[in-house]
Parts: sequence; structure tokens; C-alpha cells
Amino acid sequence: MSLTKRVISAFLVLVMLFSVLYLGNQKKEEDKMAVFDNARTLHVWYTDEALTDYISSMAVKYNEEHGVRVIPTLQSGLELLQKINEASLTSEYYPDLYIASNDNMEKAYLAGLAMEISDEEGVVSLQNFPESAMHAVTYQQKILGYPFYYETSALLYNMTYLEELAKKEIQEEMHVTVEAADESEAENEEEQEDTSGEEQEETQDVTIISEEEMAELVHERVPSLIPTTFEALLEFADSYDAPQNVEAVFKWDVEDIFFNYFFAGNYMDIGGMCGDSKDSVDIYNEEAIRALMVYQDLSDYFAIDANNVEYDSVIQEFMEGKIVMTTATTDIIKKLDTAKENGEFVYDYGIAPIPRLNEQMDTKSLSVTNTVYINGYTQMKEEANDFAKYMVIQHAEDLYTATGKVPANKNIRYDNPNLDMFMDEYQDSAPMPKLMAISNFWVKMEIMFERIWNGEEVSKELKKLSEDIKTQLTGNVYEETYIKIEEEEEEFIDYSDD
Repeated sequence: MSLTKRVISAFLVLVMLFSVLYLGNQKKEEDKMAVFDNARTLHVWYTDEALTDYISSMAVKYNEEHGVRVIPTLQSGLELLQKINEASLTSEYYPDLYIASNDNMEKAYLAGLAMEISDEEGVVSLQNFPESAMHAVTYQQKILGYPFYYETSALLYNMTYLEELAKKEIQEEMHVTVEAADESEAENEEEQEDTSGEEQEETQDVTIISEEEMAELVHERVPSLIPTTFEALLEFADSYDAPQNVEAVFKWDVEDIFFNYFFAGNYMDIGGMCGDSKDSVDIYNEEAIRALMVYQDLSDYFAIDANNVEYDSVIQEFMEGKIVMTTATTDIIKKLDTAKENGEFVYDYGIAPIPRLNEQMDTKSLSVTNTVYINGYTQMKEEANDFAKYMVIQHAEDLYTATGKVPANKNIRYDNPNLDMFMDEYQDSAPMPKLMAISNFWVKMEIMFERIWNGEEVSKELKKLSEDIKTQLTGNVYEETYIKIEEEEEEFIDYSDD
């Protein structure tokens, strides 16, 4: 074979080799792309750092069980919806689902950032969630999210103090004394024989019971000592012989709307049951005025400076045993349990419903439901809905342990009964309204509460609040007809810390 032919043959062989290598590499790249395409990825955004470990754990479990990768991203809570909107319009990396409070729902829906959930199984139903949660995630008769966890307020009390009071009452009423744990019956008999005749005569009607029997009697008595109305709370404060360490029987953050709304909450309508109707707003009415008059009356009995009290300082005083009762949110359970384990809180505590105003008038707490929303821009609607259900149903029992957040799922069972008490309060609470037009309602209401606490006329202040809100809703100056309430002569108890 000539040199030329050998060169041509070698060249053709090289061309064939390069072709085989090129096609092989191209096939590998195509296989890689196919694998990448099949590795479905969900992006979930959240704003509370306390959720980081929990959501990361859920992401790992979900990937193992469903083959879908989940990437959690912690975001600043400031302007979250704006960030989501910008990312959804301009970036490949936007959230398929995200966690935000229920009062963001109207804004999110109108911006296309919240869509009606896909829930053929009926997961979001009264079977799994209380009515308040259902109202919280409903907008214009559409369910736009999955209830995740909630926040509301309830009555927090020092159980140790109430048990001591119960024991004292039982001893006085039943003429009993408790046998010391290390005393035998023989020792008791010997001691009684040595008692002088006079002392024996004085104590002959006293019954000795065991510590276990007394503990059972105290357990039965304590619930009757917890005030169910604010009238009863004042009576308790007036008659309670407090330990030396106690500085106030009842103290709370009188400036924060979250701890004050319940006074008038049962007599106000802010957007209807779901908080989404501009046609259903009733703030200024006789019942609401009377409810706020009760609130104002409390300022005569509890000398609390609205400018010098805040939730954290009140809770610190409670932990130090300086306060017998206060109002607290769901985060208090984890805080007190942790402090108790660390030796920073030496008392036992309990949670009870917010007291009624009186026998005739009720209270209603405010609640916020943190919700899992599905982004209207997602290309993975089915996977996003499925992961949302996974978090709020299948692993909801892990949420509290991992984060201290209390699930909105009502079927979770806890070792701590105080969590069940918070759920009872949540079930009857008023969800945060969703109306964007009155997003400043809470600021205005806090100002109104502060002015009423400091002695301003209740009807006048509530009238102004109602007029401001209805003017914002209608776009026209609105004027309410003044309602005059004749103050009834009531025998209030003159309570002071002295």
C-alpha cells in the first residue's frame, strides 16, 4: 500500500474514533440532562429562623419518600411578597411555595402569588383543623393555603400559688392537717399521747390525711380558683393573701393589641367571618362601647403605665413569681418549659381561657394563622401542594418539639395539657382580617386602646376609629351617629396592690 493510501486510511480511522468519542460524550451529556430534568426541585421560602432545622428535616424526608428535592430558603420578613413577586417575574429561582401569615392573603392573591389549593382529598377541612383556621385560609370562598401553625392569647397563671391557696382553704374548711412524708402512724399516735390536755382538746377535731390525699383535693380545687370573668378576677385580687414576693395579682401589656383585642373582639366585625368583606365592618356599636368601658374600668384597679410595660418584661416578672396571672401567647409554653429545665423558673404554671368580661358579656381573642401558600407562578403545582400537605398533616406532630410553634392541626396530641388549652382558645378566636384597605387598622386600634386606658371617653374614641376605617374603605368621608351610654351604677371592688 502506498504512503498516501496509508495516510488516508489512518486519517479515516481517526475521524471514526473522534466520531465515536463525540457521540458517546454527547449521549452522556444527554443522559445527565435527563437525570437533571427528572430531579424535580421545589423551592420553599420562610421568614422565621426557628423553622430552619424543621423545614430542612422535612425536605430530607420528603426527598427520600417522594423523590422530590426541596430547597428551603430563609428570607427577611420585610416586604416578603414584594421579593416573591420580583423573583417570580425576573428569576429562575423563585419559591414554589412559601410561609406567611393569613392577613397577607388578599395582597398575595391579587398579585397572583397565591392560588386556590389543589386538595382533592379534603385535607384542609374541619376534620383536621378548627373553624378559625378554615376562616383564616379562606378568601372570597376559595381556600388559598394550608394552615400551618397559629398564635393567639390565653390566661397564664402561677399554678404553685393557686395550689398553695387551695391547700390553705381546704385545711381551714375541712379542719385537716397533712401527715409528714416520713411520719409513721405509730409516731403520730405517740406524739398525740404526749400532747397536753389543752392542746389535745383544741386539735381533737382535726383530721390527719396523707400528702397524696391532700394533693388530690388540691388538684380538684384549683380549677375553681381560676377566674372565669374579669369581675371574678377583681374579687380574687381583692381577697388574695399574696406571698411576699408578689407585686401584682394581674398584669399584662395594656398597649399591645394582641393582648387587648379580646376585650371588644366579640362585638366587632372586621370583614366578616373570613375577614375579606368590605361590606361587613361593624366597629362602633353599643356592645363594643360597653366592653371597652369594662377595659377602662380595669385601669382604676391595676396601676399599669401603658408607656412602661411590654410583653417581655411582664413575662420576666411572671417567671420571677412577682405576678400571679397575665395574658400570654403560645410561645410561652416552650419558654417556660425550657426555663424550668435550666433552673431559671421554679414554679409550676397553667393556661386557661381568657376570662369573660362578666356574666353577660364575652371575650374573643385575636389569632394569626401562619399559612403555607402555593405561588401562582410555580410550574410544579402538584408537587408544591403535596409537600404543603406533608408538612401540615403527616409530620405536624414534630413541629412543636422542633420549633415551639403550635400546629393548627387540631388532631395532634401533646404531653403538656396547656397546649390543648391554647387550641381551645384558638378554636373560638377571631382570625386576622385580610383587607388591604385597612392594613393600618391595628395601629389605629392600639392608639385608641391607649387613649381609653388613660381616661379618654370610650364612645368618642371608638367612633373616631370606626369613621377612619370606613372612610378608608369607601373613599368618602364617613360620619357615625354618636352613641351615648349611661354608665350603670355598679359595685366595683376597690382593689389596689396595697
